[in-house]
Amino acid sequence: MALHVGIDLGTSGIKAVLIEDLSRVVAVAAEPVAVSRPQLGWSEQDADLWVSTVFSCLDRLAAVAPREMAAVEGIGLSGQMLAALILDDALRPLRPAMLWNDQRAIAECAELLAAVPDIGRRTNGTPDPGITAPKLMWLRKHEPQLMDRARMLLLTKDYVRLALTGEVATEPSDAGGTQLLDVVSGSWDPALCAAAGWDPAHLPPVLDSWAEAGRLRPELCARWGMTGPVAVAAGAGDNMGSTLGAGGVRPGDAVLTVGTSGVACVVDAAFHPGPERAILTSAHVVPGVFLSMGVVMSATASLDWLGQITGRAVPDLDAEATAFAARGIEAAPLFLPCLTGIRTPLNRPDLTGRMAGLHPGVTPAMLAYATMEGVAFQFADCIAAQEEVGVRPERFTVVGGGTRSALWLRLMASVLGRPLALIEGADMAGPRGAARLAAVAAGAPVGILSEPVPARREVAPDPALAEGLALRRMGMAALTGF
Repeated sequence: MALHVGIDLGTSGIKAVLIEDLSRVVAVAAEPVAVSRPQLGWSEQDADLWVSTVFSCLDRLAAVAPREMAAVEGIGLSGQMLAALILDDALRPLRPAMLWNDQRAIAECAELLAAVPDIGRRTNGTPDPGITAPKLMWLRKHEPQLMDRARMLLLTKDYVRLALTGEVATEPSDAGGTQLLDVVSGSWDPALCAAAGWDPAHLPPVLDSWAEAGRLRPELCARWGMTGPVAVAAGAGDNMGSTLGAGGVRPGDAVLTVGTSGVACVVDAAFHPGPERAILTSAHVVPGVFLSMGVVMSATASLDWLGQITGRAVPDLDAEATAFAARGIEAAPLFLPCLTGIRTPLNRPDLTGRMAGLHPGVTPAMLAYATMEGVAFQFADCIAAQEEVGVRPERFTVVGGGTRSALWLRLMASVLGRPLALIEGADMAGPRGAARLAAVAAGAPVGILSEPVPARREVAPDPALAEGLALRRMGMAALTGF
């Protein structure tokens, strides 16, 4: 019996899962984390809140499964990507972390692209305010005294691992999102650092994602009743961790994550950058392959927003939208739910949501349907853009909180014209991927990372629905004017 803990550090919540033999979930602990929005377009979090929430989740696991926790061999982390967390010489945060959906560094993107015109061919993609390097430039411009004290840049999961082990490190999948790393070589690039105004000496060492990046501190082993030693893996960016946990390990495997944001992750045998279509491409956590990522900035976040303005719970909106769609979709308005801009395929962080076709008969059910449909259309736009640059998705799996909606799944399958596989515990893909990395860090063979995950069932395209969606998608194109 091998036991590991996988921790997934999401934007709105953190989940820790105790897993036996990389298959059976023994116990789960999850807690929300707050996002601060001090100004329009800003998005920040207190990094120490990440640590305290992880510790609280592990406390709960130890309380409900003390025998299994005692035998844990490894811990793995996957985490929200692209944050800018600046530490001082004592490795303490100098300010809250700027998150992936922070939009303030728009001007700095243009400056970075002018300084390094081929940056999209060397790094994970074209400059975007959500990516780390433009944020560093913004901080240097607007908070220079703070940046004079900066001595380390860490990403979300890497800061939590520092708290767990006392060691500073990162790995290529997450580091690829900084635009300071040459993606093909997997090494920090001094010229890119210079363009962003960051000292390469203030970056952590880059390890393999599956490498042991430290061991759990003895006092924490005692706190959670672990006999130890407990290896802590270098870990993964959240998209890579979820893709691994969903079985996205072979070239052609595509994993669609319908979470707060949406990501179309396609495993690729070669590095196919697509900066002109705002595609992100980084190393995967499986040896020898890359991950092409098309990004939908607001996926379940769009439905959450609709729930807030209508006063309805999201499950109720889903049920109402399902009942509406069963009667026909023609009366629904068209909604482009780019509430925090569009990344793939336009790289337009400045865009806001658009709606057309409003009439006195529009109901919350129709708005909910239009929201899900609009997100499905955006996923289709991502896949089309990835195919344009040479990426070849062949097998589709869908994970994330949006998989709770049968309507959303049917819409996505019908828009894409592809069957979508569902795996057991789709909402556990991130922690499962992290646990796989933990197992290798604790001594399991690297080959376990390439083992597929069996599908529980498939959602097939609905031909009649697909016909109606094709007409509405043409209307969407006219609405956007892109």
